Amino acid sequence: MVETTSITSGTLIAANKVKGTNVYNPAGEKLGSVDDIMIDKVSGRAIYAVMSFGGFLGMGEMYHPLPWATLKYDAQKGGYVVNLDKRQLEGAPYYDPNSDFEWTPDYGRKVDSYYKAPSYWM
Repeated sequence: MVETTSITSGTLIAANKVKGTNVYNPAGEKLGSVDDIMIDKVSGRAIYAVMSFGGFLGMGEMYHPLPWATLKYDAQKGGYVVNLDKRQLEGAPYYDPNSDFEWTPDYGRKVDSYYKAPSYWM
């Protein structure tokens, strides 16, 4: 039996292969890495990449949802590039992975508004 993740190619990628992919700014500085993907249950589209950012050795790390439309894959870097710097990211919406965080449409609108991305939550 062929494992599904072993047959991805071209522009397709299995979700479990995205986890851990680095995220860079245009200057090439690593901002964090993709920890998860938020997928719309109805359309099947990836809506957000949840990027881990900050902390040291996994301590104090926060999750920053990035609208999927803000990510551009860079094959040379082997990761995603977003038009942000660390200062902008420090002021961005985030949540603590150790909290009882609950995603709501209002939170989604806040994320979309911060990144000036077309809102999925209209």
